[in-house]
Amino acid sequence: MTLSRVLKTAAALALLCAAQAQAALQVGDAAPAFTTPAAVAGKPFTFDLAATLKKGPVVLYFFPKAFTQGCTLEAHAFAEATPRFAALGATVVGMSHDDIATLQRFSTEACRDQFAVASDPQAQTIRAYDAAAAANPARADRISYVIGQDGKVKFVHIGSDPEAHVAQTRAAVEKLQAAARK
Repeated sequence: MTLSRVLKTAAALALLCAAQAQAALQVGDAAPAFTTPAAVAGKPFTFDLAATLKKGPVVLYFFPKAFTQGCTLEAHAFAEATPRFAALGATVVGMSHDDIATLQRFSTEACRDQFAVASDPQAQTIRAYDAAAAANPARADRISYVIGQDGKVKFVHIGSDPEAHVAQTRAAVEKLQAAARK
């Protein structure tokens, strides 16, 4: 194989992987319903998306792995912002493939007892939300969704900057709530 052909093949594979990494549900799509083990303040419970949506919009953010640097930074940022989300009537929940025992600790240490984190060890919900990482489909990519009370995706953010997920989902919830008041 010539160097030129190798480079073209590598470029094509890189584009394919980038496209897969950017796959996500679109605004207007129905958010797949799910129930799964979760924890808040170290206490386990069953998180039910449909039941939570009855109370208001949900910010569902996927993260790759508990206790890694970026995921811990993101959890801290969501923890600081959770009172503002709550004031807007929104519930924050993070989700990863980590087991519930790990997330019980993460909910206290990184999430600072402010919001729930949900366990998806078989990556069923991760796949349903097109949130699987291209390099490791069992893990989640860093994707955030705002889901309206009607069960539809209202906002999607994909990116590696953990704090951008918080700022942009909060702005989306503010916009959603402003539209609801009109």
